[in-house]
Amino acid sequence: MPQGQPSVVPDDGLTTRQRRNRPLVVVHTGVGKGKSTAAFGLALRAWNQGWPIGVFQFVKSAKWKVGEERALRVLGDSGEGGTVAWHKMGEGWSWVQRDAQMDNEEKAREGWEQVKRDLAAETYTLYVLDEFAYPMHWGWVDTDEVVEVLRNRPGTQHVVITGRNAPEKLVEFADLVTDMSKVKHPMDVGQKGQRGIEW
Repeated sequence: MPQGQPSVVPDDGLTTRQRRNRPLVVVHTGVGKGKSTAAFGLALRAWNQGWPIGVFQFVKSAKWKVGEERALRVLGDSGEGGTVAWHKMGEGWSWVQRDAQMDNEEKAREGWEQVKRDLAAETYTLYVLDEFAYPMHWGWVDTDEVVEVLRNRPGTQHVVITGRNAPEKLVEFADLVTDMSKVKHPMDVGQKGQRGIEW
């Protein structure tokens, strides 16, 4: 396990162990590639610890075949680590708003309502809210409500939220925020996404 000293030790009355095991809200945002990939990497670690995992995929098409989904489902069914439940809601791409926006809005809100129910019931230990920054950015889901629900979630539930344009209030509230920037990408020179890299 990595060793190191924190730069600040808060006067919060917690022991080192209590502070270390405090549930986190993690945000992966920015225009660079890898936000969801990093979140699914955390899900692999959670699976290895035996944690129940809930993946909620917002906005991306339910028909889209995500490579990590198959891998995590197989692992979840293996009986060796944690369980994995995968929920899809929304149609179309996260970075393109189509004519079906109203349907997407409704599905995003329904998805958030399910997340709230699962948080209240402490259904999972790790929640991956993939592309959830978009519904907040577009005003489909209220950021203030999201922050309040996450602040008051019971137990030791970790939540990872991905997507470009994460609202500032969410960024300020989160415990760990990574802004993924793009230095260069094959699409910049006309190369389309490919198997094994984008999906």
